[in-house]
Amino acid sequence: MEPVRIYDYLALSRRRIFDWTRPLTPEQYTREHPIGLATLARTLTHLYISEWYYLERMQERDVPAYDTWPIRDETPPPFAEIEAAWTEQAARTRAALAEQRDWTAPIQYRVTNDAGSVDLVTTTAADIATQLALHEMHHRAQAMNMLRHLGVNAEDIDFNTLMYDRRPAPV
Repeated sequence: MEPVRIYDYLALSRRRIFDWTRPLTPEQYTREHPIGLATLARTLTHLYISEWYYLERMQERDVPAYDTWPIRDETPPPFAEIEAAWTEQAARTRAALAEQRDWTAPIQYRVTNDAGSVDLVTTTAADIATQLALHEMHHRAQAMNMLRHLGVNAEDIDFNTLMYDRRPAPV
């Protein structure tokens, strides 16, 4: 698999989600649903900060404690702010993926688990890129479900639909 191409697909499908979300009212954007993180606002915020987090880890930078982050799941900003921030983040993420040379070198970091103790995590850039992609697809499906419940015709955004070269066959 090609991490940059996978990321290009994520960015393209994300733009579709943005296009479907942009016309919503703030009430619709924050309406509670019985799935996932419950609102589009929290879901998109979670995905944005997760991408930032994964990139920080891939580039072996220390990540500050969650309670110090300026954007958090529990207090999602308005959609326009998330869209703008994520658009900037996407350029940094794509550049970092394109610059990555050793996908299998070990990356280690410490993380405080839910019990409050510290775990040492060992992974690779390839695993982080895979997590970034799969995590977004998981929550994107939840966002599409929420959009459909809001009456939005969230269409097919499969990889083959968006990324395969299609043209009329010769007769």
